[in-house]
Amino acid sequence: MGEVDEDVLDLVREHMGDVRTPSHHDKVYKEECAYSFASPLAPSGLFLNLATWQAFSAQYVELDRERTGNVLYLWEKWHKVPLSEDEKVAKAAKVEKMAIGGEGGFQVDAPRDYTIDKEAAVVVLPADVRVPLPCLQLPEKVLAAVTAIMAHDSAGKAEEVQAWEEKRVESKYARTLEQLPATKQVSPAATDWRCEESGEQENLWLNLSTGHVGSGRPQWGGGGGNGSALRHFEATGMKYPLVVKLGTITPHGADVYSYAPDEDDMVTDPMLAEHLRHWGINMMQMEKTEKTMAELEIDQNSKFEFDSITEAGSQLKRLSGPGYVGLTNLGNSCYMNSVLQMLWSLNLLQGRYGAAAPAIFKSSPPDTASDFPTQMAKVGVALWEGRTGNEEEPSITGTSGAGRDPAGAAAGAAPAADLSAGADGGNGVEAPTDIGSREPLHVRPQAFKALVGRGHPEFSSARQQDAVEYFQHLMELMTRTERTGGARLGDLPVGTATPDAFRFGLQTRTQDTGSNGAVSYKAGDDNVWPLTVPLEAAVNSADVDSYQEREVKRQKLREEGADDSAATAPKDAAEEPVRPKVPFEACVDRWAAGEVVDDVMSAALGRKTAAHVAPRFTSFPPYLMVQIKKYGMNSDWTPKKLHVEVAVPDKLSLEHLRGTGPQPGETLQPDTPESNSAGAAAASAPVEPDEATVAQLMSMGFSENGSKRAAIATNNGGAEASAEWVFMHMEDPDFNDPLPVPGASASAPSGDVSSGGGGGGGGGPVDAEAVGVLAGMGFTEPQAEAALKATGGIMERAVDWLFSHADDMDTAVAAVQKGSNALSEESTGAGKAKVALPDGPGEYELAGFVSHMGASTAAGHYVVHLKREGRWVLYNDEKVAESVAPPRDLGYMYLFKRADIA
Repeated sequence: MGEVDEDVLDLVREHMGDVRTPSHHDKVYKEECAYSFASPLAPSGLFLNLATWQAFSAQYVELDRERTGNVLYLWEKWHKVPLSEDEKVAKAAKVEKMAIGGEGGFQVDAPRDYTIDKEAAVVVLPADVRVPLPCLQLPEKVLAAVTAIMAHDSAGKAEEVQAWEEKRVESKYARTLEQLPATKQVSPAATDWRCEESGEQENLWLNLSTGHVGSGRPQWGGGGGNGSALRHFEATGMKYPLVVKLGTITPHGADVYSYAPDEDDMVTDPMLAEHLRHWGINMMQMEKTEKTMAELEIDQNSKFEFDSITEAGSQLKRLSGPGYVGLTNLGNSCYMNSVLQMLWSLNLLQGRYGAAAPAIFKSSPPDTASDFPTQMAKVGVALWEGRTGNEEEPSITGTSGAGRDPAGAAAGAAPAADLSAGADGGNGVEAPTDIGSREPLHVRPQAFKALVGRGHPEFSSARQQDAVEYFQHLMELMTRTERTGGARLGDLPVGTATPDAFRFGLQTRTQDTGSNGAVSYKAGDDNVWPLTVPLEAAVNSADVDSYQEREVKRQKLREEGADDSAATAPKDAAEEPVRPKVPFEACVDRWAAGEVVDDVMSAALGRKTAAHVAPRFTSFPPYLMVQIKKYGMNSDWTPKKLHVEVAVPDKLSLEHLRGTGPQPGETLQPDTPESNSAGAAAASAPVEPDEATVAQLMSMGFSENGSKRAAIATNNGGAEASAEWVFMHMEDPDFNDPLPVPGASASAPSGDVSSGGGGGGGGGPVDAEAVGVLAGMGFTEPQAEAALKATGGIMERAVDWLFSHADDMDTAVAAVQKGSNALSEESTGAGKAKVALPDGPGEYELAGFVSHMGASTAAGHYVVHLKREGRWVLYNDEKVAESVAPPRDLGYMYLFKRADIA
């Protein structure tokens, strides 16, 4: 390149004092605008601040200059160059393993049919003076910073849990595995293999210790299996845990599973060849005849036939523009995408975050990636306004395929391919597209996912999650943020938070079933209305029973090898399943009826007794989130799903469920039981964990201390209730700690076991990692330290403490720093007035619903249907299309809007 004018170089030297060179451990946000989803492919490229290492589009770079005072930027502009046909073929890859983003695994992004050419320059603002790169005349300090930034991985990629793969560990039993004398040899021919119990010929597992060939458990996505291999393990005293799937043996390995309770998973066996040779199988001569477990999972993830839910087979009309922008699946992030699309369909969020976006961006802290309002508004501007900031350059010469209408146009529609298929990993059929389209139909919320999941053991991972749990986690995080910095949102009323619009009051009425009949009322609140499905209320029970009888007969014929058309018909021609159809009203009636609970402490009687417990609403929020509870656990603690249809109506009338409090003639429970009664003395005695429950939990692989905590937390309510508690609290830092000593001093409280808590209040050092987590939520380090000190280092209580002192934070922090106990959570948490819950008539209209496909909420795929502009719209990650037949009876999570809300 030519010589750079000396005046330009003087200008660079004048302002290079703030230039910084990132080290390997620093985060450089260089491939996405901090305030929009603009990338270097945008027409104006991206401008990266050489002092903060954050990038901005042309629309926002001046705002950043005003905020930071920095004027030197690295500008990058990328251009797409189409691949040749040979290059496209070479890039095609078959998915071979359960991985996302890794070689041979699911690719998070759609395969690219282009390469990238890049141009760059150092820019001085506001004059927009540019020095094209490379340029050796630039000062060494600037050159070093530019070189390091360009070589540095983008922080977005570093934060993204993108390349995960199922990791199998070596079984602890493999190297010392006992093998019984080989009284038989197993044939290497797959045609000779039979289940020794049923005679089945698929999904067969060889016990490496006993030589027993048994059938595996039924596969969650369908497939043969009766569990005889597991039963054999149990029948032989649970001494021989390792089994190998016969049809998967190759010279390179095989599927090995350990039934041992402390493993109970796929494992590796370094001695597999030797163990197989003992039973007459030469591993080096074997060929694969069945799909491995990873391949079966891949089939489920890449070939979901979610007929009704994704409207398979329908030619769906693609939609684009404001309100019709998709969200890229980041790898098992469909749960997040569905919840975000649902929330951003509401005027509430559009007003709180969308309309306030300019003010939010202007007031954002230096680290925008850690600022929740900024990231929320960034997503909202893209979804609500259709402004992604990433308008692509015009069509590239040589690109094949017809163009499409710009996505920035009014919410139009274009003929589309079948948008119905597609699970996590982006393996669905895409709508017609070409790399020259001017606006992408979807954006990539990686920074949002990383921020919301930060510090959470599940939501920070690449695993599939429960959409309801994510919604509640998001509401909690939003509440924390808004209570400490709500002024940035403009129209947020003092003392309220956006999630309050989903909160409803609950009244729990408890009545002794004995002759006394005393009644008590307890107030609470929630943001999800969970409804159990009463299968006994199905209106087609006879049809379901008949279908199940036919299925049993067909299965029996298959096992017997009968030449029956029904048994041997192709799977595609099989009879369509008949699901129980349960009226929505039956689910509501089940909730309203309540239940009889044993061992409820009666203050009137001074002892435990059976009581009838029934809930009622005390307020009806603007938005009501309803969960149809279709998931649970089998008797062997494996996930199960109720395959049921619940006909959810368009409108709800719930006023008859409004609680009215104590009624004339009721005998109310006294505030406390009589202190001298024997019952009161028994009630005050410490609870001892039930040994049977503890033993069952320990057999599932949980620690003794954790199992005891679970039993106590559920008041010895049984193994199922305790297991549910374990799943919720197993990540608690004190889960495996010994139980607090009974009768511990009140000055050093032991914490509430039911919350997973450990130590009590008092001074002492606080956990730096816990401080970091709270600081990531928007609190200052002194505030975080004070909260942890006041609550004994228990994270959940620290969060509650911070919220309870949102209005007097400085005073509360100062009191803790001075060693005052007057502001401990015990003395003030319960005494502070709660924000009044919004209320209105209990009349609702259906606004949208999230559907889930899969055997449990920890696997499968989520989509959301929303009612927009008088029609139903399907949001399936990147794909947005007009819905032809919204499957309202198959939903999991329903959003209702109160009839008086605009």
